[in-house]
Amino acid sequence: MPKQQDIKKVLVIGSGAIVIGQAAEFDYSGTQACLALKEEGIEVILVNNNPATIMTDKSMSDKVYFEPLTTDSVTAIIAEERPDGLLATVGGQTGLNLAMALSDAGVLAEYGVRLLGTNIGSIKQAEDREQFRALMHKLDEPVPQSAIVYSTDSALQFAGQAGYPLIVRPAYTLGGFGGGIAQDEKTYISLVQQGLSASPIKQCLVEKSIAGYKEIEYEVMRDAAGTCITICNMENMDPVGVHTGDSIVVAPSQTMNDREYHLLRTASIHIIEALGIIGACNVQFALHPENSTYYLIEVNPRVSRSSALASKATGYPIAKIAAKLALGYLLAELKNPVTGTTFASFEPALDYAVVKIPRWPFDQFQDADRSLGTQMKATGEVMAIERSMEAAFQKAVRSLDIPLDGFRLPALAEMPTARLEELAAAPDDRRLFVLFELLVRNKSMAHLHELTAISPYFLHVLKRIVDEWRKLQLLSWNDMTYQRLLQAKSLGFSDRQLADLWHISPSEIWGQRKSWGMSPAYRVIDTCAAEFRSQTNYFYSTWSGSSDERSANPKKVAVIGSGPIRIGQGIEFDYCCVHSVMALQQLGYEAVMINNNPETVSTDYEIADALYFEPMAAEDILNVLDFEGITNVIVQFGGQTSLNVAAGLEEAGITVLGSTVDLLDQMEDRDRFYAFLESIGLPAIPSYTATTPEQVPQFAKKLGYPVLLRPSYVIGGKGMNVLHNETELAQWLAQTEAVFPVLVDHFITGKEVEADILTDGENVWVSAIFEHIEGTGVHSGDSISITPPITLSAHELEEISRTAKHIAGNMAYKGLFNIQFVYEQGRLFVMEINPRASRTAPISSKVTGVPLVQHATALMLGIPYGELGIENDYNGQPEYTVKAPVFSHIKLPGLSPVLSPEMMSTGEVIGQSPDANIAMYKALVGASQQLADLDGGGTIFITDASLPLIDLDFWLKHGFAFHTEKSLPFEKWLATDNKKAYIDLTLEPDKAQAAQAAVRRLHVWTRRETIAAFQEAVKLINGSTKGVLAK
Repeated sequence: MPKQQDIKKVLVIGSGAIVIGQAAEFDYSGTQACLALKEEGIEVILVNNNPATIMTDKSMSDKVYFEPLTTDSVTAIIAEERPDGLLATVGGQTGLNLAMALSDAGVLAEYGVRLLGTNIGSIKQAEDREQFRALMHKLDEPVPQSAIVYSTDSALQFAGQAGYPLIVRPAYTLGGFGGGIAQDEKTYISLVQQGLSASPIKQCLVEKSIAGYKEIEYEVMRDAAGTCITICNMENMDPVGVHTGDSIVVAPSQTMNDREYHLLRTASIHIIEALGIIGACNVQFALHPENSTYYLIEVNPRVSRSSALASKATGYPIAKIAAKLALGYLLAELKNPVTGTTFASFEPALDYAVVKIPRWPFDQFQDADRSLGTQMKATGEVMAIERSMEAAFQKAVRSLDIPLDGFRLPALAEMPTARLEELAAAPDDRRLFVLFELLVRNKSMAHLHELTAISPYFLHVLKRIVDEWRKLQLLSWNDMTYQRLLQAKSLGFSDRQLADLWHISPSEIWGQRKSWGMSPAYRVIDTCAAEFRSQTNYFYSTWSGSSDERSANPKKVAVIGSGPIRIGQGIEFDYCCVHSVMALQQLGYEAVMINNNPETVSTDYEIADALYFEPMAAEDILNVLDFEGITNVIVQFGGQTSLNVAAGLEEAGITVLGSTVDLLDQMEDRDRFYAFLESIGLPAIPSYTATTPEQVPQFAKKLGYPVLLRPSYVIGGKGMNVLHNETELAQWLAQTEAVFPVLVDHFITGKEVEADILTDGENVWVSAIFEHIEGTGVHSGDSISITPPITLSAHELEEISRTAKHIAGNMAYKGLFNIQFVYEQGRLFVMEINPRASRTAPISSKVTGVPLVQHATALMLGIPYGELGIENDYNGQPEYTVKAPVFSHIKLPGLSPVLSPEMMSTGEVIGQSPDANIAMYKALVGASQQLADLDGGGTIFITDASLPLIDLDFWLKHGFAFHTEKSLPFEKWLATDNKKAYIDLTLEPDKAQAAQAAVRRLHVWTRRETIAAFQEAVKLINGSTKGVLAK
């Protein structure tokens, strides 16, 4: 069947801000879909208010609307654009829910818009728990004993019949949001109330727990003619009970026998056929570990996190093919772009092992509940590929970019064995390292299996790593032979691990390997286990076998990626890496991408000339560079991760383009940074460096309170604290795990401003200048900001620009960097210089029209500044753009939402308009989609001390009532309906109360500036601005 010829224009719905449960995987799938549609000559209109993504780059679609992802906004866009079709299956749960809302409101029918791919009826049948359960019963597909509930009373009635434990699964939510496992009635009631609140249709499935079963996933594709194929089957190491996004996942599955594999494959196809899915679909099963009994857990009728993982694990471009199927193509009509010869109906085959490990935020959020259950908590993930499962595990561990001693987590080394066993039985993010530690302590696999229900196969893999580690400890470097070293490398041991064992330098092992000719081989991922020749350069390293061919082009540059998405280092760096790759290609270079994040566009094999899925460690990167014959690398676009490997690369003789490692250190080391400012005649913030805890009170007294404590070389403000008095300092000293030295700064109170700077060391262009709405003490990533600034004078803007140019002229730096300023009582201070692209780089590029990353890449390669044509690109910023942070507190119980110098947001959105107030309204509405609706009033809880600081008349006028502890105690207020916001403006807000409010999806405001911004939004919410377009 050829494509539907009457489809000329398609509206694609993106997924919006990055939140836990809906992250970079939808930038990847959305970008693939947009490009696939454009390939077919279709005009692509995109609505997505996430400015940090490649998907919202102007090159990916014909028009981008940075509008709130609401029914009103999308209806207005449909009325303006009159698209023929709507593609909603690449926008995550956000896209599906919006499509259903538009259909239910009659908008699609009114404007004659066809929903492409899977129809609304099929989507509802998969997403609505009641309809789905009824269909499974009709198909005779086993589902756990369950009930559909709309109230706590009906939920308790089911609990009385089924007994505990029970699982709560809200309808139409993402990442298991609102659900969980209840072992008792109190927890159960709390989860049901939470789940009903989270579900757009106020519906939950409550089911008898089958925790302990194996969790198996199948990624399936189906076309309109009914042809079905399975792309990949994956197995969770953690049994049922841990969300698959929080579980270690391997591909292909390892512990199923042939009968079980085909049993579940057949069931997957049976289900996708009955639902009438067109495109991609993820099916999750629970499989009994002994008797092959299985239950269906759920079906995702769209591309998902697992789709991105399956695409990268197999090389099969799921989202791209799914978009073509949505246009009417059949699988047998589409070529597999990896081979160029086989068709998309050819099922992929793997001749290697793939391991995915989640990346959690608990190294930064130590107060949050880090236990794992059916609600996802990971912010990102890494993927590793090898020929053995042991080596793949070790590569994945090395990719996490956390402080480790090989495979051991130092914090667990001193923990009592009994406590480790408790952690193994009740999992949190440290479970893998707990298992390693228990194996080091000679606990048997049988004992660990009894504690965890993890398959003995996976425990054996971990034990083999530990056994090899023990054997290597007994050897000395002087006794090492070629074969013995190769055996260690084949099980995934890095040079650094071995060097630490033998108390030598990693460079000594590297040198010996080179003299022996011992290097990893690089194999192509080809979707067909080498049965057909591949046309792509998508590689992984292995210590067995020989390398596949690579070109000998002498003009190559490697771009070092940013690794997994985490707090403080998000998708914006993937945007930068992709644009650097594009710039290199336009300048006639082969661009080689090195990264390990399966969710992102940068790890799409069609982006770079060669892609390597490797850990972001110096050894692994140097191995790739050696294989490719590359001597030049770019580290400016991979965040702090790529900067951290720069020294190791430079020491090995690699040229770090744009700057020296010494300059990077000068900007990152706070002592050297302040000395630099003073050397070029700029005032430095008064500070001292404390090398011991005892020095901190002395320096704080000299500076006067408040003080800011900050480490060097961190991302997202990790470890930063503002202390207002000696009592707070004493509490910090008693609890801190900070590594000294620590900088003690005078805390400046004032207006924060930041800007992205492009330079060749002489010529300088100052891009968009962002004014932060909240004052100092709030991390820039968590602050609302606006560009162009609205309260800075022309003199202040000129001073900022002049200071930025002065700094750039004294840095011996080429490329893109970011400066953060603060005005205190009319005096300008430089707070920070980030010698790399920052999280504002994508926004600056999009709002000014100047492709900052491409120009920075060109400057690094010696292209003269005058040839960039910046004046021709610059659009003069015709509109105001407001950036608003988006938080995932609802997924992280216990995490305080009180704004601080330590970043907490997981994503961001923008609003644009010639009117600054409308831009603010759009940004705040877009950022609040998961929070209580401020339209129509409600109740606000205000702490007693905050009352004098609040404009109560404003809120009363707009339909809000307020409570204090005197009128209604906080706990009782939480139990009421129609609650909307919690306000605490004291110097030290009540973190526990704020956390309880946040997890209930309420607005939490702890800064007066934030409230002022929301007041402007509330005025417009109650006005007539619904559906207004930015352009």
